[in-house]
Amino acid sequence: MTNAELNDLKKRYVANGAASPATQFADHAENALIWDADGNRIIDFAGGIGVLNIGHRHPKVVEAVKAQLDKVMHTCQTVMPYEGYVKVAEKLSQISPVRGHAKVMLANSGAEALENAVKIARAATGKNNVICFDGGYHGRTFMTMAMNGKVAPYAADFGSMPGNVFRAPYPVPYHGVSEDEALRGLKMTLKTDANPRDTAAIVIEPVLGEGGFYPASASFLKAIREICDEHGMLMIVDEVQSGFGRTGKMFAIEHSGVEPDIITMAKSMADGMPISAVVGTDVHMDASGPNSLGGTYTGSPVSCAATLAVLEVFEEENILEKSQALGEKLGKRFAKWQQAFDCVDNGRHLGSMAALDLVSDKGSHTPNADLAAALCKRAREKGLVLLSCGLYGNTIRFLMPVTIEDEVLEEGLDIVEASLKELVGQPATA
Repeated sequence: MTNAELNDLKKRYVANGAASPATQFADHAENALIWDADGNRIIDFAGGIGVLNIGHRHPKVVEAVKAQLDKVMHTCQTVMPYEGYVKVAEKLSQISPVRGHAKVMLANSGAEALENAVKIARAATGKNNVICFDGGYHGRTFMTMAMNGKVAPYAADFGSMPGNVFRAPYPVPYHGVSEDEALRGLKMTLKTDANPRDTAAIVIEPVLGEGGFYPASASFLKAIREICDEHGMLMIVDEVQSGFGRTGKMFAIEHSGVEPDIITMAKSMADGMPISAVVGTDVHMDASGPNSLGGTYTGSPVSCAATLAVLEVFEEENILEKSQALGEKLGKRFAKWQQAFDCVDNGRHLGSMAALDLVSDKGSHTPNADLAAALCKRAREKGLVLLSCGLYGNTIRFLMPVTIEDEVLEEGLDIVEASLKELVGQPATA
């Protein structure tokens, strides 16, 4: 079918809240390239929102999935377990930097992982409250919508959210929130809203994802760890978007040396197959009773096979080193754009988790969300998938596969630059 025919079906049958505004439909893909239903070639700087760190259809993952399809597709692991689930649990336990010996539960999505992390924290501590951060994003289920640090578009239309969720400032010095101010705000939350004796966990992204790709400093994360220890709360680190090599480490928290009690992960775990995980210290993970964690499809055999293949690719192809190198390339291009364009500001990256802000005034850091939307639209017209994000909607994030070929990377970056020139005029400096 053509793009036009598929769009007609979308308008007729897909709920507005779930329908993509894009008018091109993916037909096939390889590494950092997608071809649509009309045969147009598109460069992918989104990676399925951070899902494809090792690229579309990595051959090793495709091979593993096909092999698993010839064996077992589903039994529900709580009814009849299988090798893949326990092997994934073993691998994740070995590579995840949580305190002590780690145990694992598998789920289907990042939101499910966060929901279960909260369940586990409540069971382990006997407490109810959860503290999250401004700008944070944790999912689209009711509990995770309550945990998100941004209302629209995630929770604006869905009525009351669950209680016992409280908020603290996330340190973003660029927007006037210093580390000291963020810590003061957290301590005030513990004083005024979330009594530590009733608070099960603090949940934090070591690098804000949807909130704008702002990393928390090692000192801030260490302070969170100390506050949790002081009050008998668990530290839950959400690595759904920042994990699996995006920052140049397997997990972003490793840059700080901090060991949390629980880590959640999903997205690039299985190169596009649906799976997520909660990895935590054994005493916490074992706190709830038999059959208290799980689900019909959690840790499916096919997704487990894909995850094991992904972990092999990381070892065999130096993915973490490639992520660091990609980040350096992006950083150099961002610096060039900041010099050339009055609208480009605050280029940043941790490994290849990279972003820049579009502003109407650099001195006041005034966000320009309209320009960000226009840039993404113009880039798409030129054959590049590009995503915005951020609390103010003015951040352009770069989530191309770490395995992207140099020539494809440069072609995509050239499209961004050309689109900026068309939207705001020639660069401010030669």
